[in-house]
Amino acid sequence: MSKLHLVFGGRVRDPRTLDFIDPSNLDVVGIFPDYSSAEKAWRAAAQRTVDDAEMRFVVVHLHRLLEPNITPTAE
Repeated sequence: MSKLHLVFGGRVRDPRTLDFIDPSNLDVVGIFPDYSSAEKAWRAAAQRTVDDAEMRFVVVHLHRLLEPNITPTAE
């Protein structure tokens, strides 16, 4: 089974949360086939906005949403 990962981000109200100010204007970086490539994309996106404390990027484990009953294994 492919372990798809989504990387996206946007401006948040508080950098300690995932409360995105404008969810309709999120920066979708892409969908990746494994955590390693998703992490590289996440790091690149986060680095581009490192001076903007209100920008936050995340990695979402799509495989956990698509098949929630499967026991998690090592990424």
